[in-house]
Amino acid sequence: MKIHFQSIGQLDHSGDKVKICLVTDKLALPQSVASIYGGDILTKFVKIDQSFNGKVGQIGMIMPGAQNLSGIIVVGIGDPRKLTKQECLNIGGKITTYLNKLKLSDSDLIIEPVDGMDDVMLAAQLCVGMRLNNYTFNKYFVDKKDKHQLTLQKVTVYTNSAEKVSQTFKSEDHVIDGCMLARDLVSEPPNVIYPESLAMRCKELDKMGLKVTVIDETEMKKLGMNALLGVGQGSVKESKMVIMEWNGDASSDQKLAFVGKGVTFDTGGINLKINASISDMKYDMAGAATVIGLMYALAARNAKVNVIGAVGLVENMPSGSAQRPSDVVTSMSGQTIEVDNTDAEGRLVLADVLCYVERQYSPELIVDVATLTGAIVVALGDGGHAGLFSNDDLLSEQIFKAGQDTGELVWRMPMSDHYDRQIDSQIADVRNTAISSTLGGSSITAAHFLKRFVRKSKWAHLDIAGMAWNKRHVDYIPKGASGFGVRLLNKLILDNYE
Repeated sequence: MKIHFQSIGQLDHSGDKVKICLVTDKLALPQSVASIYGGDILTKFVKIDQSFNGKVGQIGMIMPGAQNLSGIIVVGIGDPRKLTKQECLNIGGKITTYLNKLKLSDSDLIIEPVDGMDDVMLAAQLCVGMRLNNYTFNKYFVDKKDKHQLTLQKVTVYTNSAEKVSQTFKSEDHVIDGCMLARDLVSEPPNVIYPESLAMRCKELDKMGLKVTVIDETEMKKLGMNALLGVGQGSVKESKMVIMEWNGDASSDQKLAFVGKGVTFDTGGINLKINASISDMKYDMAGAATVIGLMYALAARNAKVNVIGAVGLVENMPSGSAQRPSDVVTSMSGQTIEVDNTDAEGRLVLADVLCYVERQYSPELIVDVATLTGAIVVALGDGGHAGLFSNDDLLSEQIFKAGQDTGELVWRMPMSDHYDRQIDSQIADVRNTAISSTLGGSSITAAHFLKRFVRKSKWAHLDIAGMAWNKRHVDYIPKGASGFGVRLLNKLILDNYE
């Protein structure tokens, strides 16, 4: 969907394009519409539909009756002085849902200044919500493709602040493209997206100015990345590590690093998952997809910052060559790991990638993103907050604020020696699961495992297991892959490091 911006003076009421009007709780149409359609048309509509009172998110359709005038969609925004960014995102999503239900391809959105309303913020956030919601993954439908096709292609926004809104939204638009890329990658089936094919998708970002390096198993063996390689050794698909570099600030040596878990399918290995959860495991590479989408967004908006994006790509399969529970492997860091459970594989992948990134680049900070534990869903539910773990209070605050600003929320979880002691092994330096699962807190002990492989850098871990896949359509996030984290991490960078 494309969004264009025009001044209200260019609004054309001829033709059959539906007009979308924002209505406050005072129930007044924008003057540019009321002057053409008549000021009492909304009053008549409210008498018929007595449930409509301009409350935030309410939507209704007015048919004016005159043959030369198009329909009006009225959208409630409540008290504009109290309208939040999150509510604007939600309203934008509701608008595109409504337009697609009407099978419309083109529409006009009219935003006139209202006392107490930040019309630039409102317009930009509405557009973000509209674009984020206008998504479907229908690539593999043949007979039913039309049923799953979205009709909405274009919205023209008319506002007195068209130039300012356009500039504000331009950067957001690139970030949304990165979010859509992440959604596409997560939505693909595992016979299409596997380590080599996902590495090739990363390689395509070369054309955007990113330097993309694909590291194969031979090179990883030389580097001593036995933790990552052990996860993939049961699969016929070769494991990969991909490093994506964006050098947007030649005046600075500072580098930021983002690391993504890319288990393209997770059977659990020898500790095979139960049937109820195994079919969802194509999205166990969502952390990697987030990092890939973020790197796309930074390049697309020409971000003035230097960023490393690193993803470890493996397939966790059971076979005669698969890693066994109780195996001991030596990681790139030199630490030995007792593999207590082959289904706690993501942390093994991340351990080596975190070590590689810190040694190779000495970054200012490292943030890793992973669908790491089911326990974080038990703690925080799905679709609410991602779990945030960190060794740095300021970085945690920055990520939390970026989440509040974007609606991609995080909640900081505790870390302490009490939890760290639970991953001590009797025969190796560390276990990949806690000594006793009855102690609970396994999302915390998983974070402590990762922390042991970050020596000096400021570090944060985002457990997005409850956020990567949306089980039900919400206002601006369709059911399915959410692309969670792309907008959050872009905001973190934009506000603090550019």
